[in-house]
Amino acid sequence: MVEDQQALAGALEIAIDAQPDLDCVGATGTIETAIPLAAAHSPDVVLMDIHLPGTDGIEGTRRIKACHPKVRVVILTADATPDLLMAAADAGAAGFLAKDSSFPDILRVIRAMVDQKIIVLEGDALKVLLDEARSSTSSRIGRDNWAKLTERELEVLELMGEGLDARAIAERLVVSLHTARGHIKHVMMKLGVHSQLEAVVVAIRTQLLDSRGIRPRSPFRPI
Repeated sequence: MVEDQQALAGALEIAIDAQPDLDCVGATGTIETAIPLAAAHSPDVVLMDIHLPGTDGIEGTRRIKACHPKVRVVILTADATPDLLMAAADAGAAGFLAKDSSFPDILRVIRAMVDQKIIVLEGDALKVLLDEARSSTSSRIGRDNWAKLTERELEVLELMGEGLDARAIAERLVVSLHTARGHIKHVMMKLGVHSQLEAVVVAIRTQLLDSRGIRPRSPFRPI
């Protein structure tokens, strides 16, 4: 957990450690101390504040993901602006939580991350991201290039919308991890995006997926 508000950090640490299936292996208030903590403990999930002294949480997310690509970073924010959320998604954030979320909601999201769910947006975060995607270049690219996605890539995109990572997608489709990663890379390239989360946002905006992240079953063509 990377959170500089000591009262919140302490309360979250107590709530997490009280769970029989969860353990808070470290808590700190700066990115500079978070990076060696992540290296020492190899956590499954990092709860990351955006506004931190020194290096901010967006750059911190990027650095931690660069060193530990399997770590799932959940952004804690009281300031869910489009620019911040899109920047965090581009840095590799797997989800977003409002700082005033209830402890049960936070614990549920942590468990979803551990269970291979990679895309979790709570509160107004999804709406904010979609509003940003509405006018973004990546959204226009998505509308232009949706027809270039193969049927298998559309299937992979839907699984991404369910929140599955590459390993879980490989298991679902009974393919190798290398093949699943290749499909994800092609989907992101064709939609003109830089992260799986951004790919799902663009897919929802361009009607490749519905608001639940599910591909419509009836024949359709986005307009």
